[in-house]
Amino acid sequence: MNKKAPSPDNLVRFSQRELDEVINLHQRFTIGKKGGARASLKFLDLTDLNFRSADLSQADFTGSILKNADMSNGIFIASCFYACDLRNANLENADFKRADFRGAYVAGANLTGADLDSADLREGKIMEQSSDGTLQNRQRAGDNTNDERSSWNAIFTGAQLTETNLTGVKAISADFSDADMTGVTINEADLTGVKFSGANLTDANFTGSNMTNANLQDSIMSGTVMEQVELQGAQLDGIMDDQSMGITLEERGEDLEDLLSKHKAWVSSAGQKGAQMDLSGVDLRHVMHLKTYPLTAIKAIKANFIDMDLNEIKMQSATLNESSFRDCRMMSADLRGSSLQNCVFSRANLSGANLSGLKFDSPDGTGVRIQRTNLSGAVMRYTDLSGTDLRDSILMGVDLTGANLEDCDLRKADLTGAILDGVDLSAARTDDAIID
Repeated sequence: MNKKAPSPDNLVRFSQRELDEVINLHQRFTIGKKGGARASLKFLDLTDLNFRSADLSQADFTGSILKNADMSNGIFIASCFYACDLRNANLENADFKRADFRGAYVAGANLTGADLDSADLREGKIMEQSSDGTLQNRQRAGDNTNDERSSWNAIFTGAQLTETNLTGVKAISADFSDADMTGVTINEADLTGVKFSGANLTDANFTGSNMTNANLQDSIMSGTVMEQVELQGAQLDGIMDDQSMGITLEERGEDLEDLLSKHKAWVSSAGQKGAQMDLSGVDLRHVMHLKTYPLTAIKAIKANFIDMDLNEIKMQSATLNESSFRDCRMMSADLRGSSLQNCVFSRANLSGANLSGLKFDSPDGTGVRIQRTNLSGAVMRYTDLSGTDLRDSILMGVDLTGANLEDCDLRKADLTGAILDGVDLSAARTDDAIID
């Protein structure tokens, strides 16, 4: 049973035992059993609670906080999540057909395989009576901005929506910036003014949807189906499609094995023999098992590594500036001493990776020289950096919006000018770090 505690939004804190009782009564209600009652969970703090596999169809969650809640495999058909805070909740494989998400805050949530057929994702607002009797906007759960907006957009920034069904949704002005929407089905939807900037729309199907004035800037649109789509006024700058992903090694007339052989000779001879491997501008997505090759000190400026399996890859002291690692799996990768300036790591998993300084003995034997990993200007929005070693790294101007820094080692790192919106540094090591 969860211990009662004051909610930061002055909402009543619910315990797991109380929730289980509500779920039981709701189940009795849905089958017409005596003593049942429809679930009304409005304006409650339900943070971290377990709804897994529960059937709460037609339940009302208006204005409640469901941060980090586990709602996976649940059934929430026609349920109301109006103006709810669902940040980082687990909504995998849940059924939200015809659910009301107007004004909901779903940033960073996992909706993999969820069904939102005909869900309502439009703007919403809640009014309340002030002390002088006039109506005013009530603050949305989890929203501490205290602004005077007349409505709130439904926010799905950084959410995991792979293979999700969004057919027929009403999502006017919703925000899917930086979301992973790989393989989503979103046919016949009203997406007027929706933000998809920086989102991964690989293999998404938008057939018959209205995307008037939508923002698709810097989105990934490889294999995206856009048949009978209205795009009047849409922003399309910086889109990455199959034609703009870069050239392959085959198209460049080069063989990877030959490049690796020359690079090995170049490294072992300190540059006297062979040649440094240069993969600059190359689309590497189709190179099988790239992570198994020795890639120390390679050069790959503006290369494309999008959505690759690079777990445990060894790329120490490499020059990788302006390359894209969006959606990559890079757990336990070794990137010590590399130059990663202005690289894009949005949604990548770098948990347990080593991006600390690379240590060398001084030529005169008097000490140790540290070659710092340089991530200045990098985009690491919604990146998983849990347990990552970033000691001594240069993180000047890095965008860490929504990143997970739990157990991240930032000792002596330079975060001057870094963007830390929605970042919790309380569980990170920040001794001697520069944070302004």
